[in-house]
Amino acid sequence: MTSSPAPGTPGWLALRNDQAALALLLDEGPLTRNRIGELTGLSKPTAAQIVARLEEAGLIRTAGELSAGRGPNAVTYDVRLDHTLGVAIDVDETVLRATVVDARGTRHPVATVALDASHPRSAEGDVRRAIDAACTAAAVDPAAIVEIVIGVQAATDPAADRLNFTDTLDGWPMQNARGELEAGLGIAVTLENDVNLAAIAERAEGAGTEAAGFALLWLGEGLGLSIDLDGAILHGATGGAGEIGYLPAPRTAMAIDPDAEDLQELVGGSAVARAASTALGITLDYAHALDALTAAPEQERILPALAQRIAFALTPVIAVLDPALVILGGPTGIAGGAPLADAVSAALRASSSWNPTVHTTGAPADAVLLGARHVLVSRLRARILPD
Repeated sequence: MTSSPAPGTPGWLALRNDQAALALLLDEGPLTRNRIGELTGLSKPTAAQIVARLEEAGLIRTAGELSAGRGPNAVTYDVRLDHTLGVAIDVDETVLRATVVDARGTRHPVATVALDASHPRSAEGDVRRAIDAACTAAAVDPAAIVEIVIGVQAATDPAADRLNFTDTLDGWPMQNARGELEAGLGIAVTLENDVNLAAIAERAEGAGTEAAGFALLWLGEGLGLSIDLDGAILHGATGGAGEIGYLPAPRTAMAIDPDAEDLQELVGGSAVARAASTALGITLDYAHALDALTAAPEQERILPALAQRIAFALTPVIAVLDPALVILGGPTGIAGGAPLADAVSAALRASSSWNPTVHTTGAPADAVLLGARHVLVSRLRARILPD
């Protein structure tokens, strides 16, 4: 194995210069040799040497020409992104969503693959379908995929390579899932809890960009929590941090839902449907309850009871973590919007001594996929710009 050049030697300086030029090209897009020299503070001859080395190594390519006024046009250069690609995948209970990712974070189409309950499933089969669909949508060669990040509705324990707390991954092994995928696909695989990926999206582009830390409560068919501590996700010893749906419902919640045995039953999708049905005097499933939650007249009638349920679920989280910010994500958080956040804040003040700021999600659609994209961009850049 070739060792890295010793610090301070000509080889080490050349490596650092090459990495600086690659980082610039990733951040800025196509640049001329002169512009690379200007932005790095290096001389024109040194910049020309950098371009020659990177081009010979196959790391950059000519991208076009830039008018230089009276003289000949200047050639522009760009990073070769097509040889180092990834795929971000969100594995839901009924669909796979996937998109190609490159080291610059270029937006590619999102492919959706329905999961047919009558068709046998496996981890490798699901992921291969997702990769193929994403590559077809982006018109790229699947052979260029070197890494994938998969969001799953499960607690992920990377040290033991084990999946816990899940009932939506039919056909997937609970032990050695990552190992089997890497062996079968021949590429690097990261398995991450879907709500943790959504929290990464909130930190990067959503409601948590300026926060020192926050708790993201994911409200959907299922219930989940992710804890961001100054930009780092708290996973716990075995990846199970945030699996609050299994906590027993508090006795104080019996007044609004005496049949709810745990927090999942108190604020999960079926609970939202019950709360909306009771408030409106009609029978609704979860999907129609979300529709009602987005309509102003119905929303006003649903919010008080729903906010009280969410406040009961948040109280143990706040008691342990005391976060300055709570973000309400998932389908229920999106549907309820700012009025739901305000109602939950009021319910917390009424039922406890805590008063954190409560916001609804600020992440764009497909937050889980967006979080996986951000992780992949970082991983792919590290491959192009090794330490």
